[in-house]
Amino acid sequence: MATEKQENELKKIEDLLKKNMAQIKSKILILSNKGGVGKSFISSNIAVFLSKNNKVGLMDADIHGPSIGKILGFEGERLYSKENNIIPYQINPNLVAVSMSSFIENSDTPLIWRGPLKMSIIRQFLAEVEWGILDYLIIDSPPGTGDEPLSICQLIPGLTGAIIVTTPQEIALLDSRKCVNFLRQLSIPILGIVENMSGFVCPNCGFKIDLFKSGGGQIASKELNVPFLGKIPFIPEVVESMDKGTPFVDIYPDSEITKDIEKICVSLPK
Repeated sequence: MATEKQENELKKIEDLLKKNMAQIKSKILILSNKGGVGKSFISSNIAVFLSKNNKVGLMDADIHGPSIGKILGFEGERLYSKENNIIPYQINPNLVAVSMSSFIENSDTPLIWRGPLKMSIIRQFLAEVEWGILDYLIIDSPPGTGDEPLSICQLIPGLTGAIIVTTPQEIALLDSRKCVNFLRQLSIPILGIVENMSGFVCPNCGFKIDLFKSGGGQIASKELNVPFLGKIPFIPEVVESMDKGTPFVDIYPDSEITKDIEKICVSLPK
């Protein structure tokens, strides 16, 4: 049973959280039902593209396997505090980010945490990070519909909505349905489905091969009656950009993928 001191501390954090979130216009959760679908690539590049004309925050809510730090080049960079607030890492003049990778001494060290501790960390990220006044907060959630996405949906007042990232296989319908039902049970608006890894484009001849079939995400959006936000093909440059820690949309501004990311960003609530 919580002591009076613990209850007062929790109330203080909840008040800070509400104050923090009130300064952010749109708070968007990006999730998938399984790992390996490229959700963090989508999250990070949406955030970077939006930051061209907006003030944006990017929160890596994957406690066990944070990858945003690696993708955006700040893995291992320690964050500092100011007046008991965590100062997020500055990616560019309009984009700040926070990832658990900044708090782990060794990237190979596993975090073996139960649900309450993970919820506490997410609450701290939302309440004690100095996000400031933002147009968008993009939240990269770990795979599945477990503790982390549930905590985010319950903690953030007025969550704008969620984007579901899936792959082209027919099994994508099953994975997408779980995410859709999860969000509907929590009354979270569904902004749409993105079909990632939609075909491999040969770097030599430009011929497209449907390695994982095609159209699973589009079929899912139709059957589940949610918007379809587009297809993102798979090209070698995607992997190269993530390994280098440089946003794809910055390195390849004229790429078809960058245009696809732009279409997704244009569709988001302002």
